[in-house]
Amino acid sequence: MTAKKQPNGAEALIKCLENFGVQYIWGLSGGAAIPIFDALVGSKIKLILTRHEQGATHIADGYARVTGKPGVVLVTSGPGATNTVTGIMTAMMDSVPMIVLTGQTITAMLGKDAFQEADISGISMPVVKHSYLVKNTNDIPRVIKEAWHICQTGRPGPVLIDLPKDITSAPFSGDSLDPEMDIPGYKIPAKPSKADILKMAKMFKGAKKPLLLIGHGAVIANAGDAIKRLAEKLHAPVTNTLLGKGEFPETHKLSLGMLGMHGTAYANKALINCDLILSIGSRWDDRINGNNNEFCVNAKKLHIDVDFAEINKIVKPDAWVVGNAKEVVEELVKLVEPLDTADWLKELAFYKNEYPLKYSNAAGLTAQKVIDTCYKVTQGKAIVTTDVGQHQMWAAQFYLSDKGNYWLSSGGAGTMGYGFPAAIGAQFADPKALVVAIVGDGGFQMTLYELSTVFIHKLPVKVLIIDNKYLGMVRQWQELFFDNRLSGVDLEGNPDFKKLAEAYGIKGFHMDRVDHCEHVMKEAMAFAGPCVIHAEVIKEDNVFPMIPSGRSAHHMIIEKPTGKMEKPTGST
Repeated sequence: MTAKKQPNGAEALIKCLENFGVQYIWGLSGGAAIPIFDALVGSKIKLILTRHEQGATHIADGYARVTGKPGVVLVTSGPGATNTVTGIMTAMMDSVPMIVLTGQTITAMLGKDAFQEADISGISMPVVKHSYLVKNTNDIPRVIKEAWHICQTGRPGPVLIDLPKDITSAPFSGDSLDPEMDIPGYKIPAKPSKADILKMAKMFKGAKKPLLLIGHGAVIANAGDAIKRLAEKLHAPVTNTLLGKGEFPETHKLSLGMLGMHGTAYANKALINCDLILSIGSRWDDRINGNNNEFCVNAKKLHIDVDFAEINKIVKPDAWVVGNAKEVVEELVKLVEPLDTADWLKELAFYKNEYPLKYSNAAGLTAQKVIDTCYKVTQGKAIVTTDVGQHQMWAAQFYLSDKGNYWLSSGGAGTMGYGFPAAIGAQFADPKALVVAIVGDGGFQMTLYELSTVFIHKLPVKVLIIDNKYLGMVRQWQELFFDNRLSGVDLEGNPDFKKLAEAYGIKGFHMDRVDHCEHVMKEAMAFAGPCVIHAEVIKEDNVFPMIPSGRSAHHMIIEKPTGKMEKPTGST
């Protein structure tokens, strides 16, 4: 009788991940991680070899946002590990569950500048929820179990596990692959306080101009149905942050769309004039609150958040509840009474009529026209991912979403190059869904190498490139606030993206005229496989409405100003 082979650390690690139901690992191999890659041979987990470590993290991020399950990344040491930092930061800023496994030099060489050694635990410390440097093979199951728990409980986030090669190569002699966790310092919120919810409910009494603000925390908590019941019971209008899109349907009659720096004028008018605002899973961040002294000065401010650190960090609320957004709103809706908001809704209807989102194609094909056509052709049913910049804001304005996990964008970090690989992750998460990456010509060129990943795995992702041959948002700021002194924004020399796609074996489409837009979009969206749509749009167009950074909604610019603008105090 043949004795059962004793597993090594890497094999124990992969078995633990299999037990948690992990389907995919995205990554790029290297010497320090070879034992882990070897353990994947014959595993139930499918290894997806990406073309860059940053691409792997964004793919895992997209998968996590759609499924709610942690995305798992595996890379080697040194530059392999450091290449994940941008993706880790993106996940941390947007509260995305992720586990990043990094190979490391052997323990005897730690701190001695060994080949491809990097202190990735130290480097990544500010942008992870937690990290581990494993120094005992038998600790691997406990570390994996704790990481799995930490990354998706409370406020989700990325956890990094650094694994020296000798640790993953050594025999595993532990008693169990499901040990007890040992994280005494880690606390997650208990059930929301009923007293706090009751106090919040009483705040609604007498409100004439209520406003609900939906943030990404509501999406993570899957709070949409409860929020809809609350809004309809209160007859309260609803606005959302960039990452809160879709958790309350943007096609609903009570929806005002996105607010903030490039939100709708009517959402920002509601922000100015409301007498009560309830933030559900929003951080009151600087994209919606550029000047705290002028923010909702005449309104009661209420805040629901799973992270106690966000309470009173920026806005001092009149009432707050710490807890899961869905659980809190489900209790809150039982306690509030309907409000008389008829006059308030008429006022907002006036603003909608007076300040609609609009664009003109008189000068040629615009990004707004392309995105609006994409919305109509897909009937708003696609999972949409974006990069960062002008196209992101136009997509937020013109591609309405009715599902929170159908809109994926880099919010907190503002990561160029996020959109395309995130779409790959979304497609892995939902193979039958129509997935559209709306990207800029600048951001796409940062991660376009993952076209190989799309081709190899036959993923029917549609990549819509808005090509204005500029880093458009920076150019807009230079035009408005720096006397049009353009510096470092000209992308002349862009490739022919249609031919580039074809070089990777992927179907390419091209449009540069208004009268071709609908036909090309229909053909591309009906195409069975992956494709790239190269939309060459007018070069110098600006996103409006706009609130300059460091300013409040009172200073909203609805259309292009004629005079010189005062320089903003915040970041783009």
